Amino acid sequence: MLVSASSLKKMLFLDIETVSSVATFEELTPTFQSLWEVKSNTLQKNMEEPLSPAALYEKKAGIFAEFAKIVCISVGYLHFEGNEVTKCKIKSFAGDDEKTILSDFAGLLDTHYTNPEKDGLCGHNIKEFDIPFICRRMVIHKIKLPGLLDISGKKPWQTQHLWDTMDMWRFGDYKNYTSLSLLAATLHIETPKDDIDGSMVGQVYWKDRDVNRISTYCQKDVLAVAQIMLAFAGMDILSPEQVEFSS
Repeated sequence: MLVSASSLKKMLFLDIETVSSVATFEELTPTFQSLWEVKSNTLQKNMEEPLSPAALYEKKAGIFAEFAKIVCISVGYLHFEGNEVTKCKIKSFAGDDEKTILSDFAGLLDTHYTNPEKDGLCGHNIKEFDIPFICRRMVIHKIKLPGLLDISGKKPWQTQHLWDTMDMWRFGDYKNYTSLSLLAATLHIETPKDDIDGSMVGQVYWKDRDVNRISTYCQKDVLAVAQIMLAFAGMDILSPEQVEFSS
């Protein structure tokens, strides 16, 4: 199997949702407007139809830590009785105050997930997106990196506590990107239908001001990751009755 039951016992599943730092390009400071124009020129090279810096900001800024912020970090863990999984508990750190979100998340890691030799962090594409994004935003807010996130300059064998379901599914093949939804469907894991997708998070945040809706979407992704890891371990996936969501 790709993962053992013992590893799952001390694993924290996570997913983040990010949005642009301000609602529109025009609200950026002159310095950041200039810097985004430079960034957008680079991004335009791979686009068939060029967009204005303002339009591209609304479309793409949320994925770059220098121009974005985290509005939700959802986490989950499996509860075991012996070697049997009985429940998955999922909660979110969410809101408008990114520093509070990051501080609360860091506090969770500093209290309960402190040993890279035993504890693990798990998500889909977390090595290339979630973890670097969290670390960069923590540095910006002058938040001390918890031990599991203090990975800058570490060798690959020193970051084995980071479990990435997309990376695991590659089996060495780096030609293709496999989405979380596709991987879950491939493993016959039903994921709840939601009223938004990742491309809509910025609109839901800036126009609808609905953080709770974003949090619900994020928590469902955490559950999907947990179910995938159970499948990777050759274990039965959870029933809806075994999942506990917290606000």
